[in-house]
Amino acid sequence: MSKEILPTPSAPAALGPYSVAVEANGLVFFSGQIALDGDGRPAGSTTEQARQVMEQIGGLLADVGLTFDHVVKATLFLADMGDFAAVNEVYGEFFDADPPARSAVEVAALPRGVAVEIEVIASR
Repeated sequence: MSKEILPTPSAPAALGPYSVAVEANGLVFFSGQIALDGDGRPAGSTTEQARQVMEQIGGLLADVGLTFDHVVKATLFLADMGDFAAVNEVYGEFFDADPPARSAVEVAALPRGVAVEIEVIASR
């Protein structure tokens, strides 16, 4: 298996020892994205956070020459499953047709106290 760490100039600063985008065998795995403001705090409401996260993912995809059409799997991590409908509505705006497979899970906590984190896997 070959593994390549891909450059992602539009990625926010990493919060730990991880790569933002890794390609292996034609699949590109992106680390989970969260929405922080300039001071490192959660960026607004859950809906605002979901939109910022999806826009960040769009930027990361573009960094490596891909679009949302290349996404084959997404995972949504929610601090409160009660926010699912709001996040789902924003998420849906980014997939015109043939959306990817997806999982959504409620977690006890997310980094920096954000309400939502989303990770995707894309295929070339």
